[in-house]
Amino acid sequence: MIYLDYAASSPLCEEALETLTTMSRDVYANASSLHDGGGRAAHVLDRSREFLAGLIGGDKEGLFFTSGGTEANLLAIRSLAGALPPQRRHILISMLEHHSVKLAAAGLIPLGYEVGYIEPDASGRIGPEQITPLLRPETGLISIQHANSETGLVQDLAALSAVLHERGILLHADAVQSFGKIRFSVGELGVDALSLSGHKVQGPKGVGAVYMRPGVSYAPVYPGSLHEGGFRPGTVNVPSIAAFAAAAVHTCGLLEQRTEHYEHLRQHFKEGLQQCESSVYLIADRLEGQVPQVLPHIVGCAGLGYEGQYVMLECNRKGLYISTGSACSSGQQAIPDTLTALGLSEGEGHSFFRVSFGPETTVRHVDLLVQALHELEQTR
Repeated sequence: MIYLDYAASSPLCEEALETLTTMSRDVYANASSLHDGGGRAAHVLDRSREFLAGLIGGDKEGLFFTSGGTEANLLAIRSLAGALPPQRRHILISMLEHHSVKLAAAGLIPLGYEVGYIEPDASGRIGPEQITPLLRPETGLISIQHANSETGLVQDLAALSAVLHERGILLHADAVQSFGKIRFSVGELGVDALSLSGHKVQGPKGVGAVYMRPGVSYAPVYPGSLHEGGFRPGTVNVPSIAAFAAAAVHTCGLLEQRTEHYEHLRQHFKEGLQQCESSVYLIADRLEGQVPQVLPHIVGCAGLGYEGQYVMLECNRKGLYISTGSACSSGQQAIPDTLTALGLSEGEGHSFFRVSFGPETTVRHVDLLVQALHELEQTR
């Protein structure tokens, strides 16, 4: 098996696996219990919160654990929106957002909110020029992902937050894909809320986090909740949270080293396609205007002339695991909104497939993928 779908999920690193095993065996008490066992679990929870908040340059009081990135997006957006004054209930999200953000926004419409959508420019960028014409006196919240899961495009959130805060507009960012892949701090980005996920950084599935800037107003989705400072109900999963923190510390500690590795693999993949004169191209390389910043480990491709799902299945038959986009939207036949928003034609959109590298990916793995794509192209 050659796994090339790390943007969908990643295997547990040894640090996370050891932490998860140890904590599951030794720290099983409820962190809310008043006895010493509960106190020990509460201490582990507090330290995990401190570690994760520190990795994004935030305060531990602003970090709340969730069941994953999807819930983090839902709770962040619904909580921020719930505290907006009645005259500021216009919300904007980009066309490039993850399905969970679109779902959260759509769920606000029946509650009396108005939702609008932001189109990127020809280079995939969402800057002040794209947002400012859409702003209204009623605009209270905007959600812009930090990096896109299908193409790896990174947005300049710092440039946006400065414009929005002048107008008293809150900014939420989905940083599920960017966390552990590029360095950032919540202060530099200027975000009011941020979403994270454990299994994207070699932590366990079923755990994520929301960072809320201390001082920002929010209304819990579940009023009266007793856990996570009232942000979310339910017994806190201390072993998984500790493993998430261990994985995040490990991954962020190797960030520069892995970035160099991924950039080398990306370039090798491009050169391999060129050498065999493949029609496959990297979407990020075809965008007009300024060269966009992209996450080095995500390679969104198109142009082979086959349906992306067929390409994925043929690669799967040869033991190469790639994807046709976000795993949360797998199985859908429609072109991802991301690709439509970037101006891809219907044919290009249907031919889309995604390769994403991980720390175990080698040059040989990339060569085998290029060979498989070349062989498939020869059958046309």
